[in-house]
Amino acid sequence: MKRNYQTESAALIDPHDLIKQIAFHEAGHAAGIYLYNKQKQLPSVFFQINQSLKLPDPCLQDCYVASVEGGYLIDNLPLTLIESADYFSTNSQDALQTAFEADMINLLVGALAEAKYVALREGEHFDNKRAAINTLHFYGGSSDLLKVNGYLERFIACAKKREQKMIDLLANAFEFIDRLAHWEAIERLADYILTSKKSSISSEDAIEVLENSVA
Repeated sequence: MKRNYQTESAALIDPHDLIKQIAFHEAGHAAGIYLYNKQKQLPSVFFQINQSLKLPDPCLQDCYVASVEGGYLIDNLPLTLIESADYFSTNSQDALQTAFEADMINLLVGALAEAKYVALREGEHFDNKRAAINTLHFYGGSSDLLKVNGYLERFIACAKKREQKMIDLLANAFEFIDRLAHWEAIERLADYILTSKKSSISSEDAIEVLENSVA
């Protein structure tokens, strides 16, 4: 889960603001991986948040780089589902689809978290229009959308049905972000990322922050 850094608008963003946007983007991914999967009673999966270089640089896309490594349920199937005592699906195909959908929603949550942060920073209301599919490119979501579309093409042959499914997935991701407890957890994790001196934040450390936020 890697945010796109080279955008036409990057040069217009203050370096410090861009750093915060990136932190919220990756915190959104991590929150989805842990909290959304837990909400859906899906197995936990390994992930870590990698980051480097926080000092402003004339080349903005290089001033701060962060990404979430791992976190995909689909990479751990079917063994994880079979061994998980908490997973109760009786149909392997449904289980596979559930895992795919969770992975896609967690991909979308990153750009939505960044979009919400920017909206609040600018004193604007974060709503469905602000979170439309065609706006996510402005919040580093291009590669995430590309991956989601790739997943959809593996499941759905009809283009119109794929489009509708994308709308449904985005609605689920928006609902996750819009829940106050989830947003507060994302805020705290973003703050932790920004203040951490670690180049790699483990899933255990991130989960501790998230758990303390929603406790």
